[in-house]
Amino acid sequence: MSRLAGAPAQLMSGTLFSHTFGVVTVDRPGTRGREAGGPGRGSLAAWQGGDMIEAVVFDLDGVLIDSEPVWEEVRRDVVATHGGHWAPDAQRRLMGMSTGEWARYLSEELGVGLPPDQVAALVIERMAEHYARELPLMPGATNAVRRLAGRWPLGLASSSPPVLIETVLDAAGIRGFFGPTVSTEDVPHGKPAPDVYLTVASRIGVQPARGAAVEDSSNGLRSAAAAGLHVIAVPHPRYPPDPDALTTTEAVVPNLNELTLGLVAGLDK
Repeated sequence: MSRLAGAPAQLMSGTLFSHTFGVVTVDRPGTRGREAGGPGRGSLAAWQGGDMIEAVVFDLDGVLIDSEPVWEEVRRDVVATHGGHWAPDAQRRLMGMSTGEWARYLSEELGVGLPPDQVAALVIERMAEHYARELPLMPGATNAVRRLAGRWPLGLASSSPPVLIETVLDAAGIRGFFGPTVSTEDVPHGKPAPDVYLTVASRIGVQPARGAAVEDSSNGLRSAAAAGLHVIAVPHPRYPPDPDALTTTEAVVPNLNELTLGLVAGLDK
């Protein structure tokens, strides 16, 4: 079994991979691992003039912006300040939850002595203050957005509240490259449920099977896969996804610089 150089061992456990030129493509039943832009049904279709992928949907936190450490820092501080207790698996469970879901989790499960709506308001306010001081974009984020927007319509499916989504996109100067941006606040269920990805695909006007999703977290990967999109993982080294979540993907890339047009165009049916 080959491994991506520098990737945590837990990323690879229980999953079959092919490793070529820094890009890992997942060998699953019905799929065939290959290098980015290498021969495959998708690249052949693109060469014949008909892309199999018609839109790309990005996650925000952990993909375009290195916000997960900030979320953890802010939530830990709120929990500690208001008499709660931080669970060992709290951050992993929180990733992908909608605002209402994580606010209830902090209030009810972690023992924060505030009602959920106040917890949410406090955390979001502190996140906005941090972004005003420093916007921690992931390396290659703006270039990846610009590169893919030159070929496909883009959407965004995020667990962040709308105010933070708009703050990040505007501050990064990439708002104009995106069509619909949907928060899990706007749908009945947060990730890993498929709601947010189904909504974005519908608003773009494509069938989920003709869309690609770019995700980092276990819940995000499961959400995109459950919606029926082709899933590309860009794992965060500090918060690696579960091995079983990685089995839902068709490619794993170490960073956004490896998110090439050839890789996306070559995704399987």
